[in-house]
Amino acid sequence: MLIIGLTGSIATGKSTVSSLLSSPPYSLPIIDADHLARKVVEPGTPGYAAIVNYFGPSTPDLLLSAEPSDASSSSTNANASGRTPLRGLNRPALGRRVFGTSEDRKRDRMILNKIVHPAVRWEVYKALLYYYLRGHWAVVLDVPLLFESGMDLICGCVVVVGVSDPSVQMARLRARDPHLSAEDAENRVLSQGDVKGKVEKAEFRGRESGRGVIVWNDGDRDELEREVRGAVKNIQGGSPRWWAWWLLLAPPLGVGVAAWNLAVNYGIKRRWERMEEGRKAKL
Repeated sequence: MLIIGLTGSIATGKSTVSSLLSSPPYSLPIIDADHLARKVVEPGTPGYAAIVNYFGPSTPDLLLSAEPSDASSSSTNANASGRTPLRGLNRPALGRRVFGTSEDRKRDRMILNKIVHPAVRWEVYKALLYYYLRGHWAVVLDVPLLFESGMDLICGCVVVVGVSDPSVQMARLRARDPHLSAEDAENRVLSQGDVKGKVEKAEFRGRESGRGVIVWNDGDRDELEREVRGAVKNIQGGSPRWWAWWLLLAPPLGVGVAAWNLAVNYGIKRRWERMEEGRKAKL
């Protein structure tokens, strides 16, 4: 089974591409890391407890206030269970703590990632096994911070959704989330990394071989759909459906190919890091 890593920066259109890939004629299963990230920090989970313990003392509005209608039902549940119900996380408040370029926000974002990422990885691996056993040709691993989290190492192909102009990103983001100020929008765009940097990494993986594919989303939806069709055609050329069936019917072969793919990706990553070190040395 081919693991297609899908990434991009915020408001580049990654979710739209994910929706297209999950619909006919592609109908690919999607493993959404953002959805899993919410799941692993729901009230009562270890992730929720870790976030509240660290951020709670310095973030008074970290938890959502109970709505009046919820309060009565929560009171009933509390009386029945003998415990006070837990309130959900106030995501905008948590976002204000971790999005930005200051050292404090970088530190807090790193701590949040250390809480969330391991739990998300475990959920991802369980989902991959499920889709592999169901005989899918490919699965899309939708991860905003694919390169940053190191999950590109397990992907046979990486698709980056890119936008040439950062101002387009911020305009789209503020149209989607009107409550964000211009500064908040800029902080969120900067916090997810430079799109051009992700495009360079995908191209370095190999556009000709189909290991790195770029989908540009500077135009309208029709243009985006054409970009996606071209990307899928490129990917299928390097990993046809019959190959996925061979890997399913011969598990030892599947394990060997997975190990080989991991080794190739690790080698690509090391070459990229050496190239980056060389660039910095010239500055």
